[in-house]
Amino acid sequence: MKLEIRHLTKAFGGVRAIDDVSLAFPSGSLSAIIGPNGAGKSTFFNLISGAFSADAGQVLLDGRDVVRLSKAERMQLGIGRAFQVASCFPTMTVAENLMAAVTAHVGQWGNLARRFPPAGMRERAGEVMELVGLTHVANVQAAILSHGDQKLLDIAIALALEPKVLLLDEPTAGMGPDERWRMIERVRGLWERHKLTLVFIEHDMDIVFQVASTIRVLCYGRVLAEGTPEDIRNNQAVIDAYLGTEAHAL
Repeated sequence: MKLEIRHLTKAFGGVRAIDDVSLAFPSGSLSAIIGPNGAGKSTFFNLISGAFSADAGQVLLDGRDVVRLSKAERMQLGIGRAFQVASCFPTMTVAENLMAAVTAHVGQWGNLARRFPPAGMRERAGEVMELVGLTHVANVQAAILSHGDQKLLDIAIALALEPKVLLLDEPTAGMGPDERWRMIERVRGLWERHKLTLVFIEHDMDIVFQVASTIRVLCYGRVLAEGTPEDIRNNQAVIDAYLGTEAHAL
């Protein structure tokens, strides 16, 4: 599914957090959003997913403008989102979290409190757990999972909603180097397997330059640059505003 952003704008008070941003993400692409703290990256994702309403502009899914639709409606159309801080039910097990997500996705909210889930829900939850590598902790409460597994659970919940566009907000945040690379390789595997249009925010430039095919740079709510990793690595405006000379030498 193609995601296209046209002239998207959002202000908080007198500050434009997103200022007339236009970007296109081709169907099946793998892209990174980078930029300094306060650049508007998470706000940009909130506007796409419907968590925030836009002041102006369009969010198009395969040409359909969804900017006036609710977060739930956008989710039904194929926009999935995983957060910088994992968003799940801490007292529920991994399997229960995923069954709740699947049940809600098919509109059976009334069945969430049932002891036995509707037919097919447990099987779908199992499929998603296997996809992200969480089967071994299926019966573990979310609150006591490792940090990396909590992030995987958050991604799994998003995948349970069968997205066509998946937004990942710093999927490796708070992880050590080895765990970080395991996470991003799993994310890349999910992208390849499901042909998702995947956009991720990331501060680790090693990961960004090695994983993303296209990089977009936000700075003070505006698009500073976009291009291939090589383009961005050698863009003087990006070096000055964000990367610095040390990152340029990577």
